[in-house]
Amino acid sequence: MRIFCTITGTQGHANEVLPIARALLLAGHEVAVAVPEALTGVFDGTPVRLHPVMPSIPEVMQSIFSMRFEREPGAPEPVLDNRMEMILWGGGPHITGTFHTVLPLAREFRPDLILRDGGEVTGVLIAEALGVPHVSCPSGPTNVIDPQGLLPLLNKRRAEVGLPAQDDPWSMYRHGRVDCMPGAYSFARYPVPEAFAYRQPAALNEAEGLPPELAALSGDRPLVVASVGSSLPTVMAMQQMGIDPPEGMMHPSETLRAIVGGLSALDCHAVVSTAGFPVEGVEIGPHVHVMDWIPQMLLLQCAQLFITHAGYNSVRESVRQGVPMVSLPQFGDMHHNAVRIEERDLGRTVTEVTAEGVATACKQVLNDDRITAGIRAAHRQMLGLPGVEAVVGLLERTVAAH
Repeated sequence: MRIFCTITGTQGHANEVLPIARALLLAGHEVAVAVPEALTGVFDGTPVRLHPVMPSIPEVMQSIFSMRFEREPGAPEPVLDNRMEMILWGGGPHITGTFHTVLPLAREFRPDLILRDGGEVTGVLIAEALGVPHVSCPSGPTNVIDPQGLLPLLNKRRAEVGLPAQDDPWSMYRHGRVDCMPGAYSFARYPVPEAFAYRQPAALNEAEGLPPELAALSGDRPLVVASVGSSLPTVMAMQQMGIDPPEGMMHPSETLRAIVGGLSALDCHAVVSTAGFPVEGVEIGPHVHVMDWIPQMLLLQCAQLFITHAGYNSVRESVRQGVPMVSLPQFGDMHHNAVRIEERDLGRTVTEVTAEGVATACKQVLNDDRITAGIRAAHRQMLGLPGVEAVVGLLERTVAAH
């Protein structure tokens, strides 16, 4: 079987595809991956056929903002609220150019199936052009893109590349989707088809170990892990290119000050990943370890609390290890995810982004029996899901049935 993968977005999007690609290779299948150039390193050591041709986030965002001018004369400028931003992410003008770039590569590879990052919709059109099935991977955008709202825009892209229009808004999931969350804990905002759920991998790099200073931490206090995520550096880089950050988003340095200040006042061991942003204007407690990067999935295996931007990858990783969350959402699907975290008793959202607000939320979650029970239940359901190898079987059956 030959599988062609399409990925855009941040490292988290590539990390969603990586375990499935590895499982496919182990099963003897061939895998090609179209990916933004900046994400090729995710696949180092994985013998896939790499094509660094997909658009980067800044390129996609430039396409989205150009949609303000893609309207009939006299028509009002579209309101770029969160719903519309996600629709444009799925069906903006970048889809057409990406299609023309990727289709020749896919034709040459002759895939039996297109496996796409759930927020990457060009793969749907590539599959339609080749007459092969397509399946989406776990993804935050999948949970918040409105298929009904996307359909007219996606049909416009179909027309631009010579494909027939579709009447079914669920055509983007015609051959199924996969997720790493138990069905009872679905984060989908819209009534999308039920996903084939498999267990979130515990680690992407089994050879990785904790840094010695973290491995030596005592066990007499809770360990709190905090991370600003992989997408924020990209968004801030966009600002330097003249692209406005999402409305309402705080600068990561402000968020980090609140996190570090709050954890410095908490009786705990704390590890904070800054993604390279400076931590200034706050006194760092002696029990707070500030690092540019952390082995997040590994640290969560021994953590009691996770402070997160509420990106979907981080949410799944936290549930995989049974760690409750304190959310500091920033943009995209994060605000939606933070609401779902509270609804499902998996954690709480910081209501005031200050040191005091962070410390208060952490204390509440660490001492809330309802949240403890909620995350335990979700953790057990996660552990009841099949491993990633089951996805290989699903894709094999999908190809055989097509």
